[in-house]
Amino acid sequence: MVIKNVSLDIVCGVTSRLPDTGRPEVAFAGKSNVGKSSLINALVQRKALARTSSVPGKTQTINFYNVNDVIFLVDLPGYGYTKASVSEREKWGKMVERYLHSSKTLKAVFVLVDIRHRPNANDKQMYDWAVESGFMPYVIATKLDKIKRSQVNKCLKEVREGLGMPADGIIVPFSAETKAGREEIWELIENAAGLQG
Repeated sequence: MVIKNVSLDIVCGVTSRLPDTGRPEVAFAGKSNVGKSSLINALVQRKALARTSSVPGKTQTINFYNVNDVIFLVDLPGYGYTKASVSEREKWGKMVERYLHSSKTLKAVFVLVDIRHRPNANDKQMYDWAVESGFMPYVIATKLDKIKRSQVNKCLKEVREGLGMPADGIIVPFSAETKAGREEIWELIENAAGLQG
């Protein structure tokens, strides 16, 4: 996709009403610090549209990024942030679940996991939530540049097994540094949102 314009249009907190954007939406979920903001910046070719931080738990809202006035990239709050209180984590969880269940125009859910680590219980729960909400989640294995090329297949196999993905489940290795995987992810987004042609 040629990015003509992009803006952060809507920010939803825990108590906000979820918007009916009237446009296709694709959502990105992943644990704190897995690289969601870096991915969104790479997709829209902006350095700092989505605020990245080395401090986990930066995104505590649902952020709707309007791309070319045709689609929204939706950044969900990072989960599994250990410094957040249990009640705070539960609120985020409920907010994400509410979004997955109630968005009228959500076309796809991308679950981000760190390619270097086997998915944990939170990753599995997020993947299962998406499945229960009627989606076949796409998985993005981030931080590809942090492992040797010879390790990629072994790491992807661990991710697939850890999430309990079906054999035909789609997993895309991605690097925010090298932009490897960017085109493939856009293709999945455009297909899901019906934006080809």
